[in-house]
Amino acid sequence: MDDALKTQVDRRLDWNGLEVGYDVPALPGMTLADVVTPCLMLDLDALERNVARLGQFVEASGVRLRAHGKMHKAVDVALLQQRIGGSVGICCQKVSEAEAFVRGGIHDVLITNEVRDARMIARLARLPKLGARVLCCVDDASNVAELSAAAMREGTTIGCLVEIDVGQGRCGVAPGEEAVSLAALISQAQGLSFEGLQAYHGGLQHVSDHADRAGRAREAIAKTATTVDMLREAGYSCPIVGGGGTGSYRLEALSGVYTELQCGSYAFMDADYGRVRDAQGRGLAAGEFENALFILTSVMSHRRQNSAVVDAGLKSMSLDSGLPLVFGRTDVTYAKASDEHGEVDDPQARLEIGDRLKLVPGHCDPTCNLHDWYVCIRGGIVETLWPIGARGKSW
Repeated sequence: MDDALKTQVDRRLDWNGLEVGYDVPALPGMTLADVVTPCLMLDLDALERNVARLGQFVEASGVRLRAHGKMHKAVDVALLQQRIGGSVGICCQKVSEAEAFVRGGIHDVLITNEVRDARMIARLARLPKLGARVLCCVDDASNVAELSAAAMREGTTIGCLVEIDVGQGRCGVAPGEEAVSLAALISQAQGLSFEGLQAYHGGLQHVSDHADRAGRAREAIAKTATTVDMLREAGYSCPIVGGGGTGSYRLEALSGVYTELQCGSYAFMDADYGRVRDAQGRGLAAGEFENALFILTSVMSHRRQNSAVVDAGLKSMSLDSGLPLVFGRTDVTYAKASDEHGEVDDPQARLEIGDRLKLVPGHCDPTCNLHDWYVCIRGGIVETLWPIGARGKSW
C-alpha cells in the first residue's frame, strides 16, 4: 500500500481504542473474490482509455476540456483527467466540492452554478488564496454585488461566467441583451472579472435519438453564437464559452462557437448513456466510450429457484435513471431493489451463494455520491483505492 493511501486508511482504524480492521472494502493486491461488497469498482484500463480518447478528440478539435468533477467527486480521477486527458481544470457544482478539489491540487476550478448563500460566497472568495483560479456562474444582477463585496474583503478575484438559458429552462438569463447587460455589470465590479458564457444544455445529454439531439443542439448553439456576437459588438471578449456534455460534446466542439467542453460521465459511463445513440446508432457506452464503473455485488440468498438476492440495493446506487444492468451476462437480470437488497432474475438457477456480479448503474453521478471509496482494479487485481473526497459536498 502506498504511503498516501495508508495514511487515509489508518485514520479510520481506531474505534474506542480498539483496532477494528481496515474500514475499506479492499486492499491493494486482493482479487475480486476478496473484496467486500457492495462497493464501487473502477476498471482502470477502461477508465484510462475513456479519458485518453476524449483528450485526443479535444486536442484535434482545438477546444479545451474542463472535465466535470460532480460526476466522480474524486481528486485522483480529476488528476488523471489532467495528466492523460487534456483537462485544463475541473467543473463542479458547489463551493464545498471546489474546496475539496483545490486542496487536492486542482488549481483551475469552475463552479457551474450560482453561489448565493453569504457564507458560501465568503468561502468562495477565500479559495484563490490557496493558489487556485476560481470561477462561478451568475444569472442575477444582485449576485454581482454580493460576489464583488466578498472578493474585495478578501483581496481576491473571482472569475464570472454569465449563464444563459439555451433550452434547459432552469438557471440562466435570456440569450442576447440580458446577457450583455449582466456582463457589463460584472466587468465594472471590483474584485470580479468577466470570463465569458456558461451555455450548457443538460437535457440534451440524454436525448436518445441522435438526429433529435443534434437538432436541439443546433438551436442551443445558435442562441449562444448570437450572444457571443452581441458581447463582442459591445466590446466584451469571451475567452470561455462553456457547455457540452457527454451526449452532445461533438456538436459543441465542432460548432466554432464553444471553447470549453464540460463532459463528465464519459470517464465512467452508465446504463442511461448506453441508451443514448451516436451517429451510427450505437449506444455511447458501446461505441465511443466503455463502461469503467461498476457496483460489485455478491449473491447472499437464493431461497427461490428462479430468483437470487444480492447485497446491493437502494443504498448502493441511484435508480433515478432506471435499474442497473448486469455487465457481461445475458442469463440474469437485476429486477428489483429495496434498501439493502437487490433481486436478480435467474431463470436457469445458475447463481450460487457468494457469486460476484458487476452492475452498471443507471446514473453514475448520484451513485458515486453514496460511497467513500473507488476500488481500482487492473487485470482482476486491486491496484489501489481512491477516496471519494467530495462525496456529500452539496453546499
